[in-house]
Amino acid sequence: MTWIFDFLLVLGGLIFFHELGHFIVARLLGIGVKTFSLGFGPKIAGFSLGNTDYRLSLIPLGGYVSLAGEERDMDNDSGFNSKQLFMNRPPWHRMLVVAAGPVFNFILAWIIFWGIILTHGQMGMTPEVGSLQPDGPALQAGIQAGDNVLSINGKKIVFWSDLAETIQNSKTDSLDLVISRDGKQKNIIVTPQVQELKNLFGETIRVPVVGIVASGKTKTVELNGVSGAKAAAIQTWTVTKLICTSIVKMVERVVPMDSIGGPIMIAQAIKQQSERGLLELLQFTAFISINLGLLNLLPIPVLDGGHLLFFGLETVLRRPLNEKLQNAATRIGLLLLFSLMAFAIFNDLVRTFK
Repeated sequence: MTWIFDFLLVLGGLIFFHELGHFIVARLLGIGVKTFSLGFGPKIAGFSLGNTDYRLSLIPLGGYVSLAGEERDMDNDSGFNSKQLFMNRPPWHRMLVVAAGPVFNFILAWIIFWGIILTHGQMGMTPEVGSLQPDGPALQAGIQAGDNVLSINGKKIVFWSDLAETIQNSKTDSLDLVISRDGKQKNIIVTPQVQELKNLFGETIRVPVVGIVASGKTKTVELNGVSGAKAAAIQTWTVTKLICTSIVKMVERVVPMDSIGGPIMIAQAIKQQSERGLLELLQFTAFISINLGLLNLLPIPVLDGGHLLFFGLETVLRRPLNEKLQNAATRIGLLLLFSLMAFAIFNDLVRTFK
């Protein structure tokens, strides 16, 4: 049952790191922090430093930060001066504090990917040709099974994903491939053909292809600290784009709504990844961290994105938004959020009983 501990550690750690972002930026800007808690619920232990109460709470699912002057009613913030009150700060200060939570989720994902790359290297399929499409452009140009593609139009190819992306994004009528065959390098010009393929979401798209299939072999490339950090940043950006695209496709009804998952699906996934090993669990943690960051950036009141929207409008209008309007928007946001959570849990239960 160690996966239960993994579930608490992963989910609680992600939320805690999110709140840590709010805390650090608030302190850097000189905004008062009343409480910084590891966990929720009743206080188990803690200490006070200055005007901040640091506590360990009973429920280990994340944590929370309570800022001085966070509410319009500031009667309970007597220990802080007016400059330390959150709502007395200019909108861009408040926006930095709010945005820090989701940003820290992206930073955490990047750190995890970086650590994996430094300790295990970057792994992927080799750019080796396994088979060729009959009468395809590559076969006609002289490409053979077993050839390793080193570069395309001057761009270095390390993994098969580099090869596929370069070909599909090519805008030229011909591709200059440098391949390795029997220890010798050779230049081959291939003219791609546009064909209809199914993408990750099942949509039919038209892309340039050359008619080659990967051998399926894998390799690991060792990277140093700087190149590893760059590769981790690229991986974080790639996952972020994929999740954003999935959200858009869901709105467009390309991706079915029953694919939305909630805490039960996350717990099941953590259990599966935990059984496969620490590496898989860390990769999944980075993926969930990016999801959490993006979810909080949605422009829904009560989420960080909703607060950013309010403060952004305040910057444009040069005055605070009407308090009644904000309260009404917050109630609508809560309704949307609870509805989404209920729908996700319903999907989880349907999948579980099936």
